[in-house]
Amino acid sequence: MAWTEIFSDTYIVGFILLFFRFGALFMAVPIFSHNSIPMSIKASLAFFFTIVFYSSMPPLAIQINMPNIFLAILSELFFGLAIGIVLQIAFNAITFAGGQISFMMGFSMASAIDPQSGISMPIISQFLSLIALMILFSIDMHHWMLLFIDSSLHNIPLGGFLMSENLFKYIIMATSNMFMVGFMIAFPIIALSWLADVIFGMLMKTMPQFNLLVIGFPIKIMVSFVVLIATLSATMLILKSQMLGAFNFLETFF
Repeated sequence: MAWTEIFSDTYIVGFILLFFRFGALFMAVPIFSHNSIPMSIKASLAFFFTIVFYSSMPPLAIQINMPNIFLAILSELFFGLAIGIVLQIAFNAITFAGGQISFMMGFSMASAIDPQSGISMPIISQFLSLIALMILFSIDMHHWMLLFIDSSLHNIPLGGFLMSENLFKYIIMATSNMFMVGFMIAFPIIALSWLADVIFGMLMKTMPQFNLLVIGFPIKIMVSFVVLIATLSATMLILKSQMLGAFNFLETFF
């Protein structure tokens, strides 16, 4: 590539579209979209990786005019949004399970602001989501995303992404699967909580002096924490399999 070509209209527009592709990635993907990361840092990272991958960017395939550039920018934003939705649905199975566990433990009112999404979330959901983020870093998900973007440059031209019917079908299926996986993760604690309620009900019938609020709830919370710790590794393995399945679907974009 000659130096004169770098500053031509084609490569300047390509640089802008590549920047929007990385920008949409940092705005939507679970790790990069964390609210604790300032917007200026996200924009700087998008600009840095745009420079890094600029040399491997294929020539622009669209005509240079304002309508085409506007549509190409929208296409890149939808590309990042589609990736983010697919991965967020797989990730949100953990937070949904945490909400169910918090409800059964009596912690549904104990909520805090989640640093990742910026919304109020039960404390168990926040704990599981932070553990899940560490697991995603341990499996190098951030590197996977950069490699995926590198592969997408050679398979999806800049400004050429179109949402397909398969994407909407997968989102519907993944959403229903998110609820099923969330209930599956929370089931051991839910089952033990129901069993504890039955036992406490029998004790209250045979021993009227048994105070459920003073004795029963602390026991229920303690048992739930023991089960949560015992099943934490299995929960993270389920998350890993869900994220791998989401990444396998992302390959169908090519």
